Order: sequence, then structure tokens, then C-alpha cells
Amino acid sequence: MSETLQSELDQIQTLLEKRLKLSGELADSLRRARRHLPHRMRRAADDLVAADASFAHPRIAATLDQDGLLRKARRLRAYLAELDLKDRRKGRLLDIAATVGFALICVIALLVVVLRWRGFV
Repeated sequence: MSETLQSELDQIQTLLEKRLKLSGELADSLRRARRHLPHRMRRAADDLVAADASFAHPRIAATLDQDGLLRKARRLRAYLAELDLKDRRKGRLLDIAATVGFALICVIALLVVVLRWRGFV
């Protein structure tokens, strides 16, 4: 494994610990981080985990595309560097609040329509 790819994987590991609070082996951390990653990043993470396991075997390691793996690692590192869990949580709470608010408005409008139809309003 080249030094740059190893350093990228180390940086990904530290970002996973810092941003997503996932510690342990790189493979385990990336497996647990899958739900926080978009589809392309999931595929890149899977490829990096498979490559990390393959680097222990010299003949298999020689067949791997290290430039492609380095690009994937850099893309994943860049995504993790700009990931903000507080902002995601706040967005999720605002989304839930908007959904509940819209449902309440619909129920109140339906109640007014039914009351008017029945002649109470």
C-alpha cells in the first residue's frame, strides 16, 4: 500500500472518530457509518474496506488500482470533512415540525369544512 493511500485511510479514520463519533477498526467504523453516507460514498467506502483487507496479500495488492482507490479515499475524506451532525439533526427536527404543522393545518381545515357542511359554522 502506498504511503499516500495509507495516510488518506488514517485521515478518514480520524474524521470518522471526530465527526461521527465512531471508533474502532476502519472496516467496522465504515460499516457503521453507512447510514450517514450517500450511495456513491457507500460504494467508495466498501471498495476501500475491501482494498484494505486485500493489502495484506502481496499478489492481490499488486492487482489493485491504487490511483482509483486514492481518488475514492480523497472524495470520501472531503465528504466527511464537511459533514456536520448538528446541522443534520436540526434539519431533521425542522422537517418533523413542518410535517406535523402541515398535518395540523389539514385537520383543522377539514374540521372547518365538515362543520360548515353540517351547518354549525
